[in-house]
Amino acid sequence: MNTRSVAAQGRGRARRAADSTAVEAGARAGFGARGVIYALVGALALQIAFSGGGGRQADRGGAIAEIAEQPFGRIVLWLLGIALVGMALWRLSEALFGQAGPDGAKPTKRAMAAGRCVFYGFAAYSVLSFAAGESGSGGGSSDQQSQDITAKVLGWPGGQWIVGVGGAAIAAAGIWIAVRAIMRKYHKHLKTAEMSQRVRRVLDFTGVFGGSARGAVFATAGGFAVAAAVKHEPDQSKGMDDTLRSFTDTPVGPWLLVVIALGLVAFGVFSWFNARYRKV
Repeated sequence: MNTRSVAAQGRGRARRAADSTAVEAGARAGFGARGVIYALVGALALQIAFSGGGGRQADRGGAIAEIAEQPFGRIVLWLLGIALVGMALWRLSEALFGQAGPDGAKPTKRAMAAGRCVFYGFAAYSVLSFAAGESGSGGGSSDQQSQDITAKVLGWPGGQWIVGVGGAAIAAAGIWIAVRAIMRKYHKHLKTAEMSQRVRRVLDFTGVFGGSARGAVFATAGGFAVAAAVKHEPDQSKGMDDTLRSFTDTPVGPWLLVVIALGLVAFGVFSWFNARYRKV
């Protein structure tokens, strides 16, 4: 048996593993976990809008801390972390072998899947670290982390350009997320034929509203990063918590934050629809 045939057999086994029921179950569990986190972040943002939040953070760290305070919270965190590992592995399989659908093997889609694999891998690590007792890993402030990273990068040669380009990319990604949600691009990834008309209406409400709110948060956070680069002030950079709080500094007061917060809850529900109907 030559080296080429061994390599082909290895690729075949890897492909079959990527198409396995276990990987599909991991992806669906990951969407469910993502839904829980976004719904909690939205609920925390609502508390901030109406009462200041009582010191709670409206970000992943705040959601993790909120879960940990509940009965059996650590067990729930372990389950969420493992589910996010499943999501990361599914995204890895998409990066290696392509997504479901006729154009799923495009290099751009595989590259995006690789980026999502890294993102969900980090999210899983932060949740599991917190579940294991390393509270500083998963429950840290996204605002402080963002400012620390920005300060470090601004100290590099060409750091202002790096932060500025990175912030512009995040802002563009936010706009892209919102536009795709409004255009209902998510339909091609879902088994809409299996949905009743009522389910599809709820899906579209949560998909459009939730995706638009999520995109607005990303776009605003990217704008703050660009401001930090232009002014060379790391404190201008904001994580999700401070980004959400910034929506209260508008002429409509806290009501814009209420809309965004409800949108994040809606995105959590939309994630649960993905857990049930996603083409994996």
